[in-house]
Amino acid sequence: MSAISVPGEDRFASSTAMMLRAVLRHGPLSRRALGRLVGMSGSTMTRHSAVLLDTGLIRETEGRPDGRVGRPHVPLAVNPRACEVIGVHLAHEFGTVAVADLCGRIIRQRRVEYRGDSPGAAVDSVAAVAARWVEPGRTRAVGVATGGWVDADQGVLVSHPSLGWRSVPVRDIVANRVRLPVHVDNHTRGLVQAEGLFGDVDPEQSVLFLFVGNVVDAAVRTGREVHRGPRSGAGVVAHLPVGDPAIPCPDGHTGCFEATVADQAWARRVSGASFWDLLGKAQGGDARARELFVARGGIVGRAAALLYDIVNPDVLIVAELGASAIPECLDAIRAEVGRRSLLCSSPTTSIRASAFPPAEILAVSAAGVALAEVYADPIGAVRTSHFMGRS
Repeated sequence: MSAISVPGEDRFASSTAMMLRAVLRHGPLSRRALGRLVGMSGSTMTRHSAVLLDTGLIRETEGRPDGRVGRPHVPLAVNPRACEVIGVHLAHEFGTVAVADLCGRIIRQRRVEYRGDSPGAAVDSVAAVAARWVEPGRTRAVGVATGGWVDADQGVLVSHPSLGWRSVPVRDIVANRVRLPVHVDNHTRGLVQAEGLFGDVDPEQSVLFLFVGNVVDAAVRTGREVHRGPRSGAGVVAHLPVGDPAIPCPDGHTGCFEATVADQAWARRVSGASFWDLLGKAQGGDARARELFVARGGIVGRAAALLYDIVNPDVLIVAELGASAIPECLDAIRAEVGRRSLLCSSPTTSIRASAFPPAEILAVSAAGVALAEVYADPIGAVRTSHFMGRS
């Protein structure tokens, strides 16, 4: 790869980012078609595309004759092998380390058991694995995602109730192991970013994303921007009063959303089995297990209806293993939103399960945090990782 030398103006960087995102979503595209799509003149298109070609982020594909005299148009496409990011997800029971390409595809992933007697030591044990997966000159950034309240600007996990972790300097811990840019955010915001880049959601649509696992979180994207609020506190929905009033939550409340539906606690309470055993039975056709998941879907639907009427999104996406694995669960969520929401006129079309496979969704959430930064400033991402990798 040749040396990177580009103008540093914000306008050039944002235009280049816009071009790369357009090629990702609509490519392969000829320069002429791409220019029309993003509203650039021929000379501007040539300059921007040359920079992206120089970095390897896009590539020329086989030319297609278009019936015109002269040289055939050479379509441009994102080069998925141009770079990789590492995703680190911190879940209730384990960590996940993954590698994703520029098109958001998970190349490999590994579950990592936490080690150590403190939150910092546990994070460091996962970061140590991530560091071994770095390929100099190819890995551009690390995205770290987890549930709970995550201050993205400071790179701090403010609070993760199910783990009992508070004020954990996640970015500093990971950066101490990996000499690359490290970006930290809530996993639901990572997923809504990934849906906008690699899923089937129109980037112009407003999106409400609801995650239900051992924690529950929400994220909102409008006008291509993900809402965070002060200290990135937006999306904390654990205490929505839609749960079972007989169930106490760790903070002393009752009837809370998370305390009622959180994966392992819910499964033990309703069946005495682990969540994974209960899910396996449901997928195997066990009628009682399926009924339990459908009932949980109804509770998720109550929370979704409340959030839907606050946000009024174009699309509501639910990441919940029942909704992904058992059609009746997604039906139950849609039905509950249809009954309770004043604004959702078409639950069947506006409510959907996540586009990402359940086996990859944690990895995608973390990779999405890093890839969102790459696509926001692709030239800056290449230059920064190049500099840090050499220092």
